[in-house]
Amino acid sequence: MISVAEAQARLLALASPLPPVERELMQAVRHYLHAPLTAMRTQPAADLSAMDGYAIAVENFPGPLRVIGESAAGHPFAGALQKGEAVRIFTGAHVPQNADSVLIQENALRDGDVLRATVDRAPTLGANIRRLGSDFQVGNTVLPKGTYLDAGAIAVAAMAGHASLHVGGVPRIAIAATGDELVPAGAAAGPAQIPCSNSPMLQAMLVGLPCDVHDAGILRDDLAALETSLLALSEKADIIVTTGGASVGDHDLVQTALLNIGAQMDFWKVAMRPGKPLMAGKIGNAVVLGLPGNPSSAFVTAFLYLLPLIRHMAGSILPLPELFEAATATNLPTGGDRAEYLRATVEGGYITPLMMQDSGLTRTLSQANALLIQQPHVPPRPKGSMVQYIRLS
Repeated sequence: MISVAEAQARLLALASPLPPVERELMQAVRHYLHAPLTAMRTQPAADLSAMDGYAIAVENFPGPLRVIGESAAGHPFAGALQKGEAVRIFTGAHVPQNADSVLIQENALRDGDVLRATVDRAPTLGANIRRLGSDFQVGNTVLPKGTYLDAGAIAVAAMAGHASLHVGGVPRIAIAATGDELVPAGAAAGPAQIPCSNSPMLQAMLVGLPCDVHDAGILRDDLAALETSLLALSEKADIIVTTGGASVGDHDLVQTALLNIGAQMDFWKVAMRPGKPLMAGKIGNAVVLGLPGNPSSAFVTAFLYLLPLIRHMAGSILPLPELFEAATATNLPTGGDRAEYLRATVEGGYITPLMMQDSGLTRTLSQANALLIQQPHVPPRPKGSMVQYIRLS
């Protein structure tokens, strides 16, 4: 068996990032930026007021001052301040020439065109002014390569002058459940059957990632049929994901079928719990990832392997899950011979493993918001010890 870290590295090495595509801003959301994005303009393009009030020169505080005009967003005051003068100004408006601060309107009293301050302390130089270029300037890198384009990133790109972006390609994912015991979700299940939960679960996990997902249905435990189906999927998918059939039982036929159609398998079995019978390889240009059939095993391995693989192919430069730390709310036993990924809840800086960790359960998946990582052979740890975990959001 290989370690989780080695399995992740070998899986990502099986595929290269897809060629970039250009998309309009709203079509680029939830994709990864292909190259560093530079600003095509300076923001702000001039000194702007950050508040409603009066543009003044500090040396003329506290007045009285004569109000000589108005500056509004999109309608700047055309002249310049002279000694003893002020300009009514609104948030986002250009600061007039010779003004060096903005007296907010709450601290001002105006009678006709005569303005006086109602406070004793003068505003500091530059008070309530957004300086030219304080956000970014022409040529600045505003987003690094590999940025996940969420609403904030789209705002920056738009403000920097871009209407479209070059983003990573969109991997095509085929998801196939295997097993004679499975029936589609919602169908009546006989005494020897169970609903297929893995395929809808995996599809739900991929929402928010830049990928096109195809549900290849349920593949029966028939070697010839498996070979035909998997070969067909390899011709139209970048990643083939199977669930079930990856272990060593007489009816676990997925690996045999893959080998029979010429797949080059890279690894099988990882030193982790749940998810030991994980396998990965290639059929032609398609990466094939065989996940275990038990729901919690499929969930954990998808989180650790499938999602990073999609991110990698779509252009992320940090595809692996981020690690966090929290204090354990319970005593933890000695680590076993494999890394354990315990479904857990994190709240208030403490992490609590769920009581039921059986890999066949699904209710724990709905209750967990984290995976507590228990490394192999670690000594017992008392309540309050710091442990690593992965967020499941």
